[in-house]
Amino acid sequence: MFPFFENSAAWDDFGEVINPDDYVIKEENMEEASMQVGGDLNGKFDEGSASLMLDTTPSKVVSTELTVQVKCSLVYMDFEGRADSRSIKSIIAHVAPLKLVLVHGSAEATEHLKQQCLKHVCPHVYAPQIGETIDVTSDLCAYKVQLSEKLMSNVLFRKLGDYEIAWVDAEVGRTESEMRSLLPLSAPARPHKSVLVGDIKMADFKQFLAGKGIQAEFSGGALRCGEYVTLRKVGDPSQKGGGTGSQQIVIEGPLSEEYYKIREYLYSQFYLL
Repeated sequence: MFPFFENSAAWDDFGEVINPDDYVIKEENMEEASMQVGGDLNGKFDEGSASLMLDTTPSKVVSTELTVQVKCSLVYMDFEGRADSRSIKSIIAHVAPLKLVLVHGSAEATEHLKQQCLKHVCPHVYAPQIGETIDVTSDLCAYKVQLSEKLMSNVLFRKLGDYEIAWVDAEVGRTESEMRSLLPLSAPARPHKSVLVGDIKMADFKQFLAGKGIQAEFSGGALRCGEYVTLRKVGDPSQKGGGTGSQQIVIEGPLSEEYYKIREYLYSQFYLL
């Protein structure tokens, strides 16, 4: 459970730092041990106690290895699997499910989480009672298609991190082997709006502008660039309905050389399709 504080030991060049007092035998304990074996306060033993210690029968420890057949399934987990309300809401928002089923927990907590998910995550949230059966079957269909060589020869890919992305205009057809395939359009493709792919952090863009000699600072939740241009993010990052959410960057300011220069720098941070 959180919060959790780990008590870490101090270390130096020779190992763990210890407290010498923890390893000192107190005089009272030594006197008690001497009295139990028949010694006096000066730590001297009498003949009977000495002979008793010498006549002690030797002993040894015998260990045996056995193979045990476990007739059950074992699952090892390196965490407890519990989270507080804030963490659960954050995890669900990042997963962005199309449908959500809530089980376990009190009725009050489950209803509260259900209403939060209906408002911010997705419109299909279920909280069945014990023994209640619900149907969460989805009517979405997935098809496997091939990319024809004619189509791929005209596709222009752009590098995006470890991936390559491209805009494709195609139509679904069938090959000679009756396999569904994406084929080039039989008619000229309609022009599409430019798509900017990527994500930008205002703090990183501020440093980028500083490297270009443009002074920028945050003011009122927006990034003020130069004297007249302001950048701000608008929109909800957690879109309702299972989407990943969408945000827009709005450029405000008079049309000037500075405005177009900052806009060009902003576009350079994205991939244009």
